[in-house]
Amino acid sequence: KALANIPAASIGDNWLNIDTPALVVDLDNLEHNLTTMAAYAKQQNVRLRPHSKSHKCPAIAHQQMALGAVGVCCQKVSEAQVMVNHGVLDVLVSNQVVGRAKLERLAALALQAKIMVCVDDLANIQEMNEAAKCFNATINVLVEVNVGSGRCGVLPGEPVLALANAIRESENLHFSGLQAYHGVAQHIRSYEGRRRAILDATYQIEQTIELLTMHDLECDVVGGGGTGTYIFEATGGIYNELQVGSYVFMDHDYSLNLNDQGQQMNEFKQSLFIKAAVLSKPQSNRCVLDAGLKAYSTDSGLPIVHGVENAKVLGAADEHTKISFDSSLPVPKLGESVALLPSHCDPTVNLHDWLIGIRNSQVQAIWPIAARGALL
Repeated sequence: KALANIPAASIGDNWLNIDTPALVVDLDNLEHNLTTMAAYAKQQNVRLRPHSKSHKCPAIAHQQMALGAVGVCCQKVSEAQVMVNHGVLDVLVSNQVVGRAKLERLAALALQAKIMVCVDDLANIQEMNEAAKCFNATINVLVEVNVGSGRCGVLPGEPVLALANAIRESENLHFSGLQAYHGVAQHIRSYEGRRRAILDATYQIEQTIELLTMHDLECDVVGGGGTGTYIFEATGGIYNELQVGSYVFMDHDYSLNLNDQGQQMNEFKQSLFIKAAVLSKPQSNRCVLDAGLKAYSTDSGLPIVHGVENAKVLGAADEHTKISFDSSLPVPKLGESVALLPSHCDPTVNLHDWLIGIRNSQVQAIWPIAARGALL
């Protein structure tokens, strides 16, 4: 194997012997998160289609499906190809796919698995249909609705109807329903703020569904929901598929969201960490770790030191993280392990080749992050 692709540990290794930097997952916490979400979706009688962009790992996708998930979401055709090649045969590309090359790959994939994709443009529908026709494939299509995030999607109501009709009239496409993910709402800190955002989205989608029904267009899928808002979509009576992703790992940013008691969300546990080691102690109350920007994302802020109060991350460089410690705390020794909790799990995962799974401080699983770098 190429040196870069060698895992940082072997099965049976102790946590202390995992080389650094490494992406480590607490298997007990991961399994708690997987079973908690699966049980909730079953209780609410909604389908669970977790978003694989959070883990990019077929081994975790199969665990999710074993617990009842109908399939997974991907954000790119190349991610979908990885999942299908590893036996995940029901995939929603919860994004727009534009350009002949990508559409032909999508159409070819639809011959191997059930494939859905999102659209918000008439020309894209026409080009997609031509690509599907070339492969004699059928692609299932959702119209994406802008319910408040202001990213992709058309406005509710008549714009959705126009695209749904165009899909229905396309020989090699099948209208399957609506994509209504409210990404901005996921990180509204207050419970009430998130609830109101999804109530508004749900009302818009309900009105749109009524309009579609008047024109004999049925929505098999009404998808959306995320780790921050899944409760509101699941109980609103309109959404029937949850597309939660980060719940498998959680991260520091999600930990700042508040529940209905005004406390930090606690139904899911932090399961993802960057194991780093001290490589320098330039001052008595400061050390430098061997993991930096190439080991974690900082788009949602710097990581935090896990399990050590009064330890503060001061800054990050390509290969280094600077940490200061309260005078009452001993500074870790050279080579000693430090666990960092990333601020945003999704892009952090995409920086690594392997997930090292530990239980009771022992390595019990090593999973390739097979869809790492799948950007096309």
